[in-house]
Order: sequence, then structure tokens, then C-alpha cells
Amino acid sequence: VQLQASGGGLVQAGGSLRLSCKASGSIYRINDMGWYRQAPGKQRDLVATITSGGSINYKDSVKGRFTISRDNAKNTVYLRMSTLEPEDTSVYYCNAVVVKNFYDYGHTYWGQGTQVTVSS
Repeated sequence: VQLQASGGGLVQAGGSLRLSCKASGSIYRINDMGWYRQAPGKQRDLVATITSGGSINYKDSVKGRFTISRDNAKNTVYLRMSTLEPEDTSVYYCNAVVVKNFYDYGHTYWGQGTQVTVSS
């Protein structure tokens, strides 16, 4: 199973970006999917998660600015980021809990990370 993230870049404060992350490989079902971020010298923090049923959880500081969504048919999770702030500058990582077959309990896989830089 591989997760391929894309969509990062450099944007001015107040701007928007959309991140995408597609899972591929031996996939029977995907349970939770999510986005995390890690700034230099800091721990990796949860940004947003979405369950297979569509329940969503956000980090407080991104509520109202970020929107997570998923396309189950495409095994893809998205993160729409608006009104970006310099404090949002980080490497963003996607993850997914992937069930590989009927007998599997599921394992967590991570994407490679995509850099988001917000200039002031």
C-alpha cells in the first residue's frame, strides 16, 4: 500500500491550497483517513481526520478554515485550506488505516509529506 500526497506549495497569507492524497495497492477497505503536519523542531500534530462514514474531526486552530473530504471510489482524501496563515507552514502528511483483506484488522500507512509554506 502506498499513499501519494500532492498539492503543497508556496502561498501568501490569506491564500488557499488543496492537498490530495491517493492510496493505492492491495486495498480491501479504508477506514479512517487524515492529515497531520510537522513544523521543524516540533512534533507531528493532527490537522483533520475523516472516518469511512464521514465523521470529521479538526484541530481547533484550523476549524472554519480547512475542510477535509474523501472520495471512497478513488481511495483519495483531500484537504482544502483557506485563509492560510504563516503559522500553517509545515510539512503535511496524510495517513490512512487500510484493511487489506477480509481477515485483516487494518494498518496505518503514511504518505511522503508535502511542504506548505505560507508567506506573510
